[in-house]
Amino acid sequence: MSTPPLASGPEGPDALRPLLDTVLHALAEGTTARGGPLPAGGPEQVAERLRTALGDPLPHHGSPDALHTVVRALAEGSADPADPLCAAHLHCPPLAVATAADLAASALNPSLDSWDQAPAASEIEALLTRALAHLVYGDPDTPHTSDARGTRGTRGTEGTRGTEGTRSDALVTTGGTESNQLALLLAREKHHGVQLIVGANAHHSLHRAAWLLGLPEPVVLPAPAGTLDPAALDSALSALRGPLLVAATAGTTDAGLIDPLPDIADLCATHGARLHIDAAYGGGLLFSDRHRTKLDGLARADTVTLDLHKLGWQPVAAGLLAVRDPADLTPLTHRADYLNADDDTEAGHPDLLGRSLRTTRRPDILKIAVTLKTLGRHGIGTLVDQVCAHAHELADLTAAHPGFELYDHPVISTVLFRPQGATDDTVAAVRRTLLDQGRAVLGRATLDGRRWLKATLLNPHTRPGDLATLLKLVEGHTPR
Repeated sequence: MSTPPLASGPEGPDALRPLLDTVLHALAEGTTARGGPLPAGGPEQVAERLRTALGDPLPHHGSPDALHTVVRALAEGSADPADPLCAAHLHCPPLAVATAADLAASALNPSLDSWDQAPAASEIEALLTRALAHLVYGDPDTPHTSDARGTRGTRGTEGTRGTEGTRSDALVTTGGTESNQLALLLAREKHHGVQLIVGANAHHSLHRAAWLLGLPEPVVLPAPAGTLDPAALDSALSALRGPLLVAATAGTTDAGLIDPLPDIADLCATHGARLHIDAAYGGGLLFSDRHRTKLDGLARADTVTLDLHKLGWQPVAAGLLAVRDPADLTPLTHRADYLNADDDTEAGHPDLLGRSLRTTRRPDILKIAVTLKTLGRHGIGTLVDQVCAHAHELADLTAAHPGFELYDHPVISTVLFRPQGATDDTVAAVRRTLLDQGRAVLGRATLDGRRWLKATLLNPHTRPGDLATLLKLVEGHTPR
């Protein structure tokens, strides 16, 4: 058997071309076989079809047809976020240009744990993370005393980015969960321990992060309207002692709501509390001239979570943590002689270990850089405006329909609704029926003590007819 070809090197492109053709054909065949937003049959039938297609997953001898077979089976058995009726989660259809860039990242396989493994990728990351931090914090684009790679001869985070002339920075993460965990870690290290305060609407990853970091159980405040109550926060900040960290949310998972960020920032300033804002969902509004004012107060946070694999249309993963003060990143400084030896750093080789808690790290920044360079801020902002408009269209259709109840008009692109007069059990059953039939993918949320169907609209190609079809499917499967 001949040695399999490699993806990079002089022969890499020629080796990839026929394989890409195989992949594209398999994707098309699998999508056609699926025939909808989700494979029909429910978990048992989907698993059985996959087992049949895959056969022995660890055969003694390989098969030349494996690429086609497995990719086709994956496509047939996948949820398709590009289908307008697939609207359950913050699960976006990735842009073609971002996906193509991701192929280049996989082929070249840079690893961002040392400069000699990723010379170009590390520079792209340095430039773009600074630009995205500027988007959050509005830093003046002033010259640095060092170049984009950072202060020469300085270890850790300041070895990859000088702090002179800029007030903010950003790290690339795997998503909101990692970003939130890093935010808590930086707060804990700066203040030698911290008490986390969250609203009842906060993302579950904040609770998990507090547990992983050995922090006290978070203080959970009421969110009676789905957002953090400033009066309750004021009382908590007045009563609690010690270093305090408030985590607000800009784009809740359940309803896409945004906490009153200016009021929360005022209270944190008054009481001397640190502020983190989880804008994994809502952060994409920064690209929109029409909607960015909904994020007023964001720049007053010490740290901000962003996810561009939500309102950024990137393949997973594309998370970021923006940090107002780069000095807060100092605790991430780490030394491993084979990756960032002192003499290499002093000779001008950037030190990358302080940019993440991970060691091996793929260049997720590449697809983001290509997307932003291709579409520009205006292009991404247009996509944001489109999905927000689609959400309002669905809300209007729902409000006008006598068979449905609308929770409220959307703040971002999430719409909650339920069949008029249905029980919570009926709402859950309708959703599962549509899932098992492969007809539509809707989420669920519990607000005001009731269960709601959730449509999260992230597909800019959705048409009004698709929204009407979604309501017809729910109506048709609701017992009367």
